[in-house]
Amino acid sequence: MPFWDDVTLSSLPDLIQRLMLVDVFESPQRFRLNSIGQEIRTQYGSNVTGKFLDGIEIRAPFDYMTAQSSATIEDKLPTFYASFSSNSPPLQEHRYTRLLLPMWGNGRIEMMLGVIGSG
Repeated sequence: MPFWDDVTLSSLPDLIQRLMLVDVFESPQRFRLNSIGQEIRTQYGSNVTGKFLDGIEIRAPFDYMTAQSSATIEDKLPTFYASFSSNSPPLQEHRYTRLLLPMWGNGRIEMMLGVIGSG
């Protein structure tokens, strides 16, 4: 499992617009959108950088992300989600995939690296 402070998004120029970093908090477990690529902001419809998942309207590309994030932390393994359709306005029938990778720091998983793929 990589250390979160070893990740440099700029070293992934082909993916940077589809990448996100998610902070992980314990007790209570919460997830904050630390960094979000431009394609993700455009797909969501606004910039929610710095917001907690439980504080935003859940729609594409964040459908079921709280559950996926919890599974990623609990299993300490990457997780994959595929959305084949969404009833979330204004993105009806939007298809996307999401991969979350846990990253270690300070004796626990402190962050996740995520990437959103289209269709």
